[in-house]
Amino acid sequence: MSNKALVLGTNYYIGLSAIRCLGVEGVHTVAVDYSRENTYGAKSKYCKEQLIAPHYKEDPKGFVSFLIDYAKKQSHPPVLIPCHDSYVEVIDENLAELRKYFLFHDIEQGLLTQLMDKGTLHQVAESKSILVPETIHPDEGNYLKTVEEKIHYPCLVKPVDSPAFVSEFRRKLFKVHNETELIEAVQKSHDANLEVIIQRIIPGFDDHMHTFDAYLNHNSKVTHATTCQKHRQYPINFGASVYTEHKYIPELYEIGVKFLEELNYKGFAEIEFKKDSETGQFYLIEINVRITNFNALLQKIGLNIPYITYQNLIGEPVEPKLVKESTGKTFWYAYEDLLAIRDYRRSGQLTLREVIASFNKRKVYAIWSWKDPKPAFAFGKTLVQKVFKKIFN
Repeated sequence: MSNKALVLGTNYYIGLSAIRCLGVEGVHTVAVDYSRENTYGAKSKYCKEQLIAPHYKEDPKGFVSFLIDYAKKQSHPPVLIPCHDSYVEVIDENLAELRKYFLFHDIEQGLLTQLMDKGTLHQVAESKSILVPETIHPDEGNYLKTVEEKIHYPCLVKPVDSPAFVSEFRRKLFKVHNETELIEAVQKSHDANLEVIIQRIIPGFDDHMHTFDAYLNHNSKVTHATTCQKHRQYPINFGASVYTEHKYIPELYEIGVKFLEELNYKGFAEIEFKKDSETGQFYLIEINVRITNFNALLQKIGLNIPYITYQNLIGEPVEPKLVKESTGKTFWYAYEDLLAIRDYRRSGQLTLREVIASFNKRKVYAIWSWKDPKPAFAFGKTLVQKVFKKIFN
């Protein structure tokens, strides 16, 4: 295959899974990072090159120039596979220039950022009659009274720009239990120049979180799709998937296909929903517009999303596939799941019996692979170093 695939970000298992998904199909994969430190995904036997680029946040113009300079040297335009929201933001901002040298879906510039932005996403969802949690902005007049009367405590203070918020606070959001905590959270965000929204918590344990994962072709038609159910997240309640089961949920097909196709979306998207434990209704929580945490699980059920993306972009699309059955296969990121189980147990949300019973599933591992073990050993080495550093500090 003449077109190379540049995987942006291999210091996390999402990048590793993308490299494996492409490499196993014979695609020439190139890992792009801003440092060699902890880039265990680049240790995969399927990784053919590793490039060290300027930091995408500290020097975004330098980063884009680096990518373009590399592409100019290739005989065929490469494909970009971003594995973190921040990479998507830089790509979307510089889409017009990057299009000249890389293969992209014919998507409207700014749409990806719009869907990643929690504020604009909710406006778009509501315009399409999709349920979203009740949300207000701190700039609204007398917002404290509105929270008291309509949102209620506890509630969430969520960022509009998630990557910047996580970078600043090392968490995805603030959960507040009273007016004092709300004011403090809003002020912290304001001091960091980060815009936030205040949102109602949809009732239900973490197993009420579900996803609709889909790929849309050049005509904005869903050609590949499936649904999944989360069981555990880390950080607990409002974090990333660490234990997620493949499960068919017909209602999410009805909601997700219609929504994405009406947006004229192209490429891969994952919509996260939460099912209200009291009403049974599904509320849209967020949309991921890049390869996601349990990408390895999607591959195991026959949806190799990075390869599907690659093949469509080079003009050789693979056969459509809508997975409308439950396989029971379950994605497991053992390291963070163990941390999550500790916190679920401490908070009284799970019993030991429930935890043990949950493991009776066919697992798909985030990092470990018998056929490609080096990344797991590199990751283990990093963990050991962190432990020793913590002990001696």
